Amino acid sequence: MRPRVSVQDSALHNGNFSLRIDPVRSEDAGLYEARVVYGVEVRSCQVELGVITVTLSPPSPAVENEPLVLSCNSSHRASLVETRWFHNGRLVPTSGTFCSLHGALSILQPAMSDAGSWRCQLRYSDNEIISATYNLQILGFDGPANPVVYAASGSAAD
Repeated sequence: MRPRVSVQDSALHNGNFSLRIDPVRSEDAGLYEARVVYGVEVRSCQVELGVITVTLSPPSPAVENEPLVLSCNSSHRASLVETRWFHNGRLVPTSGTFCSLHGALSILQPAMSDAGSWRCQLRYSDNEIISATYNLQILGFDGPANPVVYAASGSAAD
């Protein structure tokens, strides 16, 4: 896993034997064990790392008015009970232009206003709630409703 993992050697003297993984990948999910030997004493602990991913299909960049799907998947083993989507902190109603099914959100006609922070929240049968955020960027025209621009002769126009 090198160079994505690190251990802070200076913290070992204080009893901190943490492992840092950056960036985390979906294949990193699983059980990790740390074992420290100090003289004749052996200390160990186990930590399970769960991973949640949000992906965009087709891959970035998203284009205005072209359908897209945001998918939310987790390594959690329990049965998925509910998926909720939030756009810029507000719950998204899954009707009309937004359709949600099995952790995926379809946006049939994405608009420039759909750009921003999207968060999926997964609730499982064991009442575990897991969420992740995806920053959606959309290519499109974000100008005036009337695409005619007037400029004086001899001046600059943007």
